[in-house]
Amino acid sequence: MQFPKETYFSITYSMMRTLYTFLTYGSQVALWPTQFFSKKMKLFVDGRKQVFQTLKENISSTDKTIWFHCASLGEFEQGLPIMEAIKKEKPDHKLIITFFSPSGYEIKKNTPIADVVTYLPYDTHKNAKQFLKIVHPTLVFFVKYDFWPNYLFELKKQGIRTFLVSGLFRKNQSFFKSYGSFMRKALGCFEQFFVQNENSKKLLSQIGFENVTVSGDTRFDRVSHQIEMDNTLDFMDSFKGDSLCIVCGSAWPEDEAVLLNYINSSPSHVKWVIAPHKIDSDKIASFKNKLFKKAVLFSEKGKNILSENSILILDTIGLLSKVYSYADIAYVGGAMGTTGLHNILEPATFGIPIVIGKNFKKFPEALKLQDIAGLYAVESEEDCTKVLEKFVTDRKFREQTGMITGHFVNSNTGATQIIIQKIS
Repeated sequence: MQFPKETYFSITYSMMRTLYTFLTYGSQVALWPTQFFSKKMKLFVDGRKQVFQTLKENISSTDKTIWFHCASLGEFEQGLPIMEAIKKEKPDHKLIITFFSPSGYEIKKNTPIADVVTYLPYDTHKNAKQFLKIVHPTLVFFVKYDFWPNYLFELKKQGIRTFLVSGLFRKNQSFFKSYGSFMRKALGCFEQFFVQNENSKKLLSQIGFENVTVSGDTRFDRVSHQIEMDNTLDFMDSFKGDSLCIVCGSAWPEDEAVLLNYINSSPSHVKWVIAPHKIDSDKIASFKNKLFKKAVLFSEKGKNILSENSILILDTIGLLSKVYSYADIAYVGGAMGTTGLHNILEPATFGIPIVIGKNFKKFPEALKLQDIAGLYAVESEEDCTKVLEKFVTDRKFREQTGMITGHFVNSNTGATQIIIQKIS
């Protein structure tokens, strides 16, 4: 028996959605025991237990709401300029923010921009219907990626305007593969795609989507506002003095390994701020024991004269964006290993040269900044020492490179305005 083409696709879609939902339920079962072995997974599992209760307590049936979904902290930072603009345009709406990852939720669960912050319940058909019934948003924004088909299908079914902002697509994603029809159908639920670059627009066009606007990356708007803020930190004034300062932000062990030699051998007029990506007291103590120079933890600054130390270790969160304003050189972590490069735009907005690790091919802003000689990637400890030494000893080279990074940020702002104008 031969089915009509429309019937065939309907059956295939139904089967794929059933399989996807089955696998989602299966993943819940598989993830449950991991909470006993990982603090992060315990937060991931426990954090979803009270989501619906929290929503019911904070959202009434008469509230008007707007929903933003962010995978983690980086996506929140990308979405923030749009959240702020939406708040100004629609002050009578409640802003609901959901996170997939604990690293986003735990840091931003009390953010003043939102009325309610929760984890996103698992992507099942039942959860999607219940979530949307309680939240009943008039507008929905998914930031960059983290596409959840059951939520998207239900949004489409209910006729709720749904947008992707700061989207970034690569040809190796499932949407562009022969087996990706189910995920392509999920993409069809977006009213408009706002993407970071022309390549993303081209890829979407190849699979039939023309409702695409190249708006750029909203993080440029986010970081450009940072330079206008009061970035004064008394402890940094005391620590840095007149010294040259290198700030190493979101450093992982792989980053610390390539930095260690130059930290220990650098000239006496160079001071270092090390901001580990994870605040782990044992790992911080282990790293501190490898340092030859006098180092102090941020948590112990009240017991020490900061100016007498060459190294300050930030065993806290929330200060890095301001600390970058004191940097003469920045090393941004994540790309020496495989965890993913962290935000290079935060230091770039202050017009300082940037050094990163070798694994950054998935980060278009880093590729562009490298092309215009505002960023330098290192392969090894020797490379890192050589590049940092060049920046320390050659003031003209350092300042010229910094001018490039500052101009790079200033010339790429405006994504938020494009998005707001389009959806309005």
